[in-house]
Amino acid sequence: MVGMRRLWNGELPLDEAFWNYAVAGGLVVNLFTSLAFMGLVAVDQPLLAFVVGYCVSVPYNLVVVVGVWRAAARYRGDPARASLLRAVTLAGMTLLTVT
Repeated sequence: MVGMRRLWNGELPLDEAFWNYAVAGGLVVNLFTSLAFMGLVAVDQPLLAFVVGYCVSVPYNLVVVVGVWRAAARYRGDPARASLLRAVTLAGMTLLTVT
């Protein structure tokens, strides 16, 4: 939980926030919840599928977007790179949330 709190507050280095939480964590969380969603729908558990599929992944995705956004604001490197990682994170998490 400490890592997620630091992510939310933008206290992590931008590369760590992006690669560890947006890319790697985003793939793991969203793949797991998507597979669980499909499995639960297949066994006629739509309410539980909704809870697992969206009530886990959507909050994670939101925290990641906010965390990367805030880490980018503190980033002391190339501002274009910070903007690019913000845009990629926002687009990626949005895509993973709506599909």
